[in-house]
Amino acid sequence: MNLHISKSRNAESFYICKSYVKANGSTSSMIIRKLGTLEQLLVEHGPTRDDVLAWAKNEVKIETEKYKKEKEEKTVLIPFHADRHLDYNKQAFFRGGYLFLQSVYYQMQMNKTCRKLKQKYKFKYDINAILSDLIYARILEPCSKRSSYKAASEFLEKPSYQLHDVYRALDVLGAECDMIQAEVYKNSHFLGQRNDKILYYDCSNYYFEIEQEDGSRKYGKSKEHRPNPIIQMGLFMDGDGIPLAFSLFPGNANEQTSLKPLEKKILGEFGCQKFIYCSDAGLGSESIREYNHMGERAYIVTQSIKKLKKEEKEWALSPQGFKRVSDDKPVDITKLPEDDKGLYYKDEPYTTKKLHQRLIITYSPKYALYQKSIRDKQVERAQKMLDSGNAKKNRKNPNDPARFIGKMAVTKDGEAADIQQYLDEDKITEEAQYDGLYAVCTDLLDDEVGDILKVSESRWRIEECFRIMKTDFSARPVYLQDENRIRAHFLICFLALTIYRYLEKKLDLKYTCEELLDTLKAMNFAGIQEQGFIPLYRRETITDDLHEVCGFRTDYQFITKSKMRTIQKKSKGKE
Repeated sequence: MNLHISKSRNAESFYICKSYVKANGSTSSMIIRKLGTLEQLLVEHGPTRDDVLAWAKNEVKIETEKYKKEKEEKTVLIPFHADRHLDYNKQAFFRGGYLFLQSVYYQMQMNKTCRKLKQKYKFKYDINAILSDLIYARILEPCSKRSSYKAASEFLEKPSYQLHDVYRALDVLGAECDMIQAEVYKNSHFLGQRNDKILYYDCSNYYFEIEQEDGSRKYGKSKEHRPNPIIQMGLFMDGDGIPLAFSLFPGNANEQTSLKPLEKKILGEFGCQKFIYCSDAGLGSESIREYNHMGERAYIVTQSIKKLKKEEKEWALSPQGFKRVSDDKPVDITKLPEDDKGLYYKDEPYTTKKLHQRLIITYSPKYALYQKSIRDKQVERAQKMLDSGNAKKNRKNPNDPARFIGKMAVTKDGEAADIQQYLDEDKITEEAQYDGLYAVCTDLLDDEVGDILKVSESRWRIEECFRIMKTDFSARPVYLQDENRIRAHFLICFLALTIYRYLEKKLDLKYTCEELLDTLKAMNFAGIQEQGFIPLYRRETITDDLHEVCGFRTDYQFITKSKMRTIQKKSKGKE
């Protein structure tokens, strides 16, 4: 603290001021307290100017001691002035949720992977800063690469690169996509043992805002039924729901052809040799099963009951031979109450020319009731369509209620046939026989049924992976055109999903995706007069848990600039 005396033509004013260092290294001062003008102070502390000066210096001493005491008690006093305007171009809002993502990013040693890229390509820009910011922005504020750069400028740590560097980095990231995936898998073991003894595989597609096919962007069967060119992604996920590897292939290609090239990469570059392959029926063809029956691999795939041969299909649809999964006791499923919540099964050998398999049929009364309720509503809609005379079938939708409407041609001798429509009761009865039934095929001949079903039931998590990428991370539509940059875009989405999943795992899966993402997006700060930051978020159980698992805290009433720098270092594992 020091005494500042300001002289003007009409008055001499006394102030207590405090010096501080700005972010750019220059020094400045702020007024802590105005003591008054000499004329005012002579009345109380006179009669001479020297008397006023002595009193003022003593006030500075008292204020200094008070400041030191408050500092020791970690109390911060910052004056605000109601008559002072904001400074021009002064940032006051800062995003801080990325710090928790940064903690996982550095535990995965992504910075070391980026260092390898820099050594290989000899570029001058900071690819580690670019990649990390693009990942954080994809999770917290999914948008274009240009807008991601703007979002990163609001982070507590400013971008150390320019926008044109981002597009240059995309070319490198796309070219080194496979290498980066292999490095991520290798380094992910620093976060704990990976559950890579069970691998789930599925495919999805992403549309582009273009009208013509180009490169891998081809017209194909879109999940959203859009008339745009698409590109397809094949994704492997481990038993804990954490992504393992991905590949891209043309939108018009059969998804089954995507598996073997990616699985070969996992077997070779990743070193995964012993695992159980798990997928839905669409990615469980005979050739895929044969491929995963080799070496130390095995498979558990969904089996379509409708596509079974006549003898196996009759056995599967028969209510005889079921046992309770929990205790293996025989059960007559025709006598179970509708509200029964148990799970029942039967199994038998299912041998083909090259494979000795096991076919497991399960029955769930709860699932049967759900399917019946859905179908009853569809039948009701079909009847309304008949009554209104509007019974056109939408061939793209297998759940179209019009599938329950039959057609019959009534002819008279010498006259054209009249087409009559009716509610097809036979079709309704045919579908009803599959209610509550589910089939799994596996080459694990000696494993417990409960264990096999538990693996199969977890397939929903890979479907959730695609949902998060598409909905929460806005991976679609894709606006990029260059093939390398398209790969880089999906690599960023893949890494964002991996980091998010690890953070979710650290929190013991206690929170939903919506809860966790909303919390991270809300963890922002206000910068206060170059002195530090005030959290703008609400402290809750989830914020306490985030701080606990990441090893630092940001929920103080006030965080000094030096303290925030320490927090940033901790998030990078440097302290």
